Amino acid sequence: MKLRRLSTRNSGFDAELAQLTRYDAAQDPAVREAVRGIIADVRARGDLAVLEYARRFDRIEAKSIASLEIGQEKLKSALASIPEAQAQALRLAAERIRAFHERQLQQSWDHTDKDGTRLGQRVSPIERVGLYVPGGKAAYPSSVLMNALPAKVAGVRELIMTSPNSNPLVLAAAALSGVDRMFAIGGAHAVAALAYGTESLPRVDKIVGPGNVYVAEAKRQVFGQVGIDMVAGPSEILVICDGRTPADWVAMDLFSQAEHDEVAQALLLSPDESYLNEVEAAMHRLLDEMPRKQVIAASLEARGALILTRDLDEACALASRIAPEHLELSVEDPQAWLPKLGSAGAIFLGRWSSEAIGDYCAGPNHVLPTAGTARFSSPLGVYDFQKRTSLIGISEKSAAKLGPIAMTLAEGEGLSAHARSAGMRLK
Repeated sequence: MKLRRLSTRNSGFDAELAQLTRYDAAQDPAVREAVRGIIADVRARGDLAVLEYARRFDRIEAKSIASLEIGQEKLKSALASIPEAQAQALRLAAERIRAFHERQLQQSWDHTDKDGTRLGQRVSPIERVGLYVPGGKAAYPSSVLMNALPAKVAGVRELIMTSPNSNPLVLAAAALSGVDRMFAIGGAHAVAALAYGTESLPRVDKIVGPGNVYVAEAKRQVFGQVGIDMVAGPSEILVICDGRTPADWVAMDLFSQAEHDEVAQALLLSPDESYLNEVEAAMHRLLDEMPRKQVIAASLEARGALILTRDLDEACALASRIAPEHLELSVEDPQAWLPKLGSAGAIFLGRWSSEAIGDYCAGPNHVLPTAGTARFSSPLGVYDFQKRTSLIGISEKSAAKLGPIAMTLAEGEGLSAHARSAGMRLK
């Protein structure tokens, strides 16, 4: 495994960093066209198209969509059948995730001013949500918890989950999270079915959850017909360290994201060059112990780096510029450095705060903005499953006061009907 070493002191550092951290979210034209065709086919032929793609891509033979539905009894049976240690871990994680997201609930409000004008905001849940859970290289019960629990806390009436993965842990997490219906289908055809509906699959209002490039592209293409959470890129971790955290800990933290896939990103920033050497030695020593060592090595060679900074101030400024998905602040007094950090999906404070705990059971959501989008977007939360409606009630007294203002502005815009509409209510 060849690790990239960078230094902010080098004249070409900015160009090297830009090349390293750049991720082009636009997919291969062949992927776009393939997904466009699948979506059009599902819209045109409904269940029949979904069943054909399920045979082709999911390797599932079924005569009807109904036969692909996994009922509540099977979900509950899965929860009862898994080892008690796993069931207890899922329950404890679910409790923490639910408790965190309950604090995010937004409330409706209204206010009546002295002229009798009532202004307010009504907060209500999205009616029906589709949750996609991938079934490729691994099982992801944690993704079920992180997506389903905020939706249920928000009050979503019906949560429909699709996944080609019938792993008992995934089914158990669905039972524990309150998933209402589950279908054993995956890929772009599942996204299309959720977005447009078929004879057997109801149309949803929003689609959340991760997936491969075809799923991500399908979510991109159906956006506007339905809402989506985000089009996520590869996993990312950036560690800022003062050189005092055990090197093995940091090496494994970098591995924890690199093992996701070959294009994941793992960066370590430190002003201590001897410490960077220690971490590199630890990574070489520990790699052979990892079952996914080939994926880790490929990821680190392609998008990993150990970066020497002038000091921790520069490390914080650089991290804010990169805006990583996960940012570990592995320093002696993390609270003192926190104000210096700008954009990040999640910030882990102190040496004991491993990103892996955040992935599973700390409580905050692990669905985070990637590829620098933390500059303008946020983690998945209850607010993603709620919508806000403005309330406006104009009294007669207020109409006399506000009408002339509206008329003046409408006339300035050349919209005479607007002006007359407001004016007709004046005495």
